[in-house]
Amino acid sequence: MESCEVLVVGGGPAGSTCAGKLVQAGLDVLLLDKERFPREKPCAGWITPAVFEVLELDAEEYRQGRVLQNINSFRTGLMNGAEVVTSYGTTVSYGIRRFEFDHYLLERSRVRRQLGEAVTSLNYKDNWWLVNGRIRARMLVGAGGHFCPVARQLGACIGREEVVAAQAGEWAMTPAEEQQCRIQPDTPVLFFCRDMKGYGWMFRKDSWLNIGMGRRDTVNLIRHTSDFCTLLEQQCRLPAGLVGKLQGHAYLLYGGVNRRCCVSDGALLIGDAAGVANPDSGEGILPSIESALLAAEVMLAANGDYRSDNLKPYAERLNLHLGSVNATISSLQILSPISCYLGTRLLSNGWFTRHILLDRWFLRR
Repeated sequence: MESCEVLVVGGGPAGSTCAGKLVQAGLDVLLLDKERFPREKPCAGWITPAVFEVLELDAEEYRQGRVLQNINSFRTGLMNGAEVVTSYGTTVSYGIRRFEFDHYLLERSRVRRQLGEAVTSLNYKDNWWLVNGRIRARMLVGAGGHFCPVARQLGACIGREEVVAAQAGEWAMTPAEEQQCRIQPDTPVLFFCRDMKGYGWMFRKDSWLNIGMGRRDTVNLIRHTSDFCTLLEQQCRLPAGLVGKLQGHAYLLYGGVNRRCCVSDGALLIGDAAGVANPDSGEGILPSIESALLAAEVMLAANGDYRSDNLKPYAERLNLHLGSVNATISSLQILSPISCYLGTRLLSNGWFTRHILLDRWFLRR
């Protein structure tokens, strides 16, 4: 039988950040993940400088031996419509590989870990959790993403929630393919679907190419993703035959049908397990990290008494923080109901693209 004070389920940015803060404070923490790191993770791999600020990371230090693509402009528009290039003249975002980024954060946390083991059972009795019949923990943190077993334990209706469904893939390009790829590394492509239910992206990160599509429509996702890739090939932006099999994933947008019950006796949810993704852009890394730091603060303040009354301040602070961050009207709330004609006018307007679409919704400048 193995014991710990806190068991963190999930080794992504939220889980490793929360675990690292607790370890720094002297708590006995064990992190459990079904995958062995480094591991592939379907994601655009796009972060803002705020991520480095919140994590207190030096971007140049992280860059040593890893991909960190500076982004200073964007090419946006409607599928098969007019395009707008918005240049900032300075770095406003970065492209990272989740394969490297997540592994780096996990190693940096210095947490004791058990990798390659999925959660198969959860039982709570006498203020102790028994996990997989062999791990005892006084506190359980669910950081396992949308399908987190801890979220299910706390009552999440997984499979019956309104989610954003996405497909993404990342491939290394040969020198010849790099020459054929007509996308500048510092200028990602963001093209919205004509029904305004999602958008496709194409990012270059050094010699790596990342392509994906996210939509509030799980039924037509594959068709829209295929159409997007075909469009890029027809425009000679994407080397023919490069795109392989895309991986699917899902997440909840904050403010929708998110998981309000993120706290219980001896347990709480962070990151995508709590449904904290930005409702405008779908960005999940920064809000996940912020939720992890808030959770760590509350757990430390509980001083070993993990009853739900002592953990409720986490839910209150999370709602207060994300509610203020996302106080502006969501892009999907504006764009979804309007006609294709008006959508075309807005997404082809340089002022709207820079000050609303990018500055306010995607970059949070």
